[in-house]
Amino acid sequence: MNLPPAFVQQMQALLGDDFNAFKYSLLNETAVSIRWNDKVKLNNKENYEGVKWNAKGVYLKERPIFTLDPLLHAGAYYVQEASSMSIASILKAQLILNQPLKVLDLCAAPGGKSTLLLSEIQDNSLLVANEVIRNRYQILQENLCKWGNRNMMISNHETSDFKRLAGYFDLILVDAPCSGEGLFRKDPKAMDEWSPQAIQQCAIRQQKILTDAQQLLSPNGKLIYSTCTYNHKENIENALWLHETFGLESLQINFPDDWNIEEQQLKNVYGYQFYPHRVQGEGFFISVFQHASAKLEKTRKALPFKHLKRLKASETASWQHYLQEAEKYTFFQTEKGTIFAFQVDLIESYQLLSNVLYKSTYGLEVGMLKGKELIPSHHLAVSKDVAKDLPTIQLDKQQALKYLKRENFELTQGTQGWCLVQFDGVNLGWVKGLEHRLNNYYPKEWRIRMEI
Repeated sequence: MNLPPAFVQQMQALLGDDFNAFKYSLLNETAVSIRWNDKVKLNNKENYEGVKWNAKGVYLKERPIFTLDPLLHAGAYYVQEASSMSIASILKAQLILNQPLKVLDLCAAPGGKSTLLLSEIQDNSLLVANEVIRNRYQILQENLCKWGNRNMMISNHETSDFKRLAGYFDLILVDAPCSGEGLFRKDPKAMDEWSPQAIQQCAIRQQKILTDAQQLLSPNGKLIYSTCTYNHKENIENALWLHETFGLESLQINFPDDWNIEEQQLKNVYGYQFYPHRVQGEGFFISVFQHASAKLEKTRKALPFKHLKRLKASETASWQHYLQEAEKYTFFQTEKGTIFAFQVDLIESYQLLSNVLYKSTYGLEVGMLKGKELIPSHHLAVSKDVAKDLPTIQLDKQQALKYLKRENFELTQGTQGWCLVQFDGVNLGWVKGLEHRLNNYYPKEWRIRMEI
């Protein structure tokens, strides 16, 4: 691996005698790690090695062809770099997770950290996952849909668009766009885009995002700042800048010594660096802050949804059986006929946020009515809240892959009406059995395109 000379000089200054070990670690294979979704209960007997800082994370012995694993498409797990899974340990150390929280993942695509946050917060908490770049926003939507939670909003906004929500969020994650030094082993192309000038540009961009983010913190709210890079300018120096500019308190995290995470300190600010020669993971930096003010923000009034009609109980009775505990929801319908379910204790939050974040999706998409029949949505199929007693069809791997390619496949059992198809007991989506055929309702835009 031909590292840029300026990068070598930078890392030698940072690591001293440890530099050779760091350099040689970049020649090794990248560790392959995944994080299980707690919506599924898998009977997997393989003895995986666990990720130390995340109980749901494991290392795989080799990298499979993930596209050909139906469980990935079902949202049974997320392929995530192990170092970044440490956010779970920080949440447990710094937050009371069994109470309702308003959470913002400000730079969320492709969705790894958003799915992690959803796995750690309670169902009565709300996550807003934001991504400003349109095509990355669409990827974020797909990944969060497959994860199966309903207590989220996905938005497509500039960070400055959030200013009307000053003081609103209890937790903000800023996983900032960076120079990507920690990805050189995983993605050698990142080296071609690296330069000292790029570091400076990234640091300035990060400061702009942090400026917008910090004003959104509630009194005593927490902000987690992370990057996948090593240099101090984007990491500990930006952490110090955040503290000195806005008065946020830097929090010290007591990671166990045997995790080999390096604590960095600059004045009274703390940061934590993951190096690939010390941990089984890639380069990653993280720093945690708390809003120092205890001043209460003014109460906001939630306005009604602008384009949603509340459905009466008589209009929902014929299809409520598609959901578990349907009494926990209030149902609304769009002007085009799509039905959404909102859990009752989050409706006001959705109403307030939707009047600010107008480019967003939120709630659980249930489906559309065709006459009196519900055409159930794929979102419902992979949701944690879909009813457990609906008709199901178990597929073998070859059948499951054909389903995910939207190809025809044969069944040994006949079926009529709407059925969930499953692989290893995990929902993949819907089919509808008719008299002489089986209709495949897997989303066209998500189908597998590679040859099997």
